[in-house]
Amino acid sequence: MVFLTSMMMAGKTQFLIVGTYTSGSSHGIYVYDFDSVNGKAKLVDSIAASNPSFLAIAPNNKYIYAVNENGKSKGGGKVSSFSFDAASGKLKAINQQPAMGDDPCYIVVDQTGKWVIVGNYSSGNVAVLPILEDHGLGEAVTVIQHTGKGANPKRQEAPHVHATVLSGDNKYLFVPDLGTDKVEIYNFDEKTGSLKARGTMKLPGASGPRHFEFHPSGNWAYLIQELSGMVTAFEYKAGKLTSKQSISLLPPEYEGEATSADIHVSLDGRFLYATNRKSSNTITIFKIDEQSGDLSLVNYQSTLGTTPRNFNFDPSGNYLLVANQDSDEIVIFKVDKNTGLLKDSGNRITVSKPVNIKWVTK
Repeated sequence: MVFLTSMMMAGKTQFLIVGTYTSGSSHGIYVYDFDSVNGKAKLVDSIAASNPSFLAIAPNNKYIYAVNENGKSKGGGKVSSFSFDAASGKLKAINQQPAMGDDPCYIVVDQTGKWVIVGNYSSGNVAVLPILEDHGLGEAVTVIQHTGKGANPKRQEAPHVHATVLSGDNKYLFVPDLGTDKVEIYNFDEKTGSLKARGTMKLPGASGPRHFEFHPSGNWAYLIQELSGMVTAFEYKAGKLTSKQSISLLPPEYEGEATSADIHVSLDGRFLYATNRKSSNTITIFKIDEQSGDLSLVNYQSTLGTTPRNFNFDPSGNYLLVANQDSDEIVIFKVDKNTGLLKDSGNRITVSKPVNIKWVTK
């Protein structure tokens, strides 16, 4: 089962967009030229922004939206908009709006290019903001507040929204809440920006749902749980999830706590990758059964750095780039598309506290 996308068919050079934490020497968002033939990157531009820890690219590739992950002590979370010249790679600020909560950690642009949806971690809520005619952001039109808590008193004392993921048909929004051990599901109205509760997927206590990804086929979805180190596979149909498998991503010799972070399916739909941080600093590789969507372990790979918060494939699928937040480096791996295994390309991008990786094709 092979899935081809327009991005996979693109030319050899793309723009790599990196969001960072600005508590180190980073000052915001960085743009690189990335060559999918040799796996090398060259800095093109950067722009100042406060803690732009998660990014979203408009469907037309001409605008970029970023959370500003700040809490109450810095005036609360914000969301910023930027124009992006897809020829030169240059960024220009448009405007900023309140995220309607503290420490926004995830943002997505809907398929119409008219709305951004933001998840606020510390406040445990979701906000929908309109994209205006100048492609800047308007004030939020919808705010949904989660309630409840989980079994871990240190991490789950309140709701903590960790992702806002739209279905492929733009009709449903999936919101993993680390604090309540639930994935909340909403009907999304692309005409009004409204959200209506549709259902809830409950996870085991103290699991800490974090990031969520659909398979390219649209038949399955996968959830990584930060506090338990588990990945759960779901059957998916028309806004409904049915749990079918749970499997650990932690290496068997690892005895520390789970601090699992990011999850992605390879562009061809054959493999799933998931990271664990702390002293593990590994990426676990699973093969996806093409008939059932079930996962089987392939291997564990060191991320060759510290705190692999986020990773992503380049648009060709030839390379997997890991943002090692606390070693201030993006490590570039070559992907064996037949086995799913990763090999160090030897190439690195030095940038302070990299947190999020996105792509724009030329």
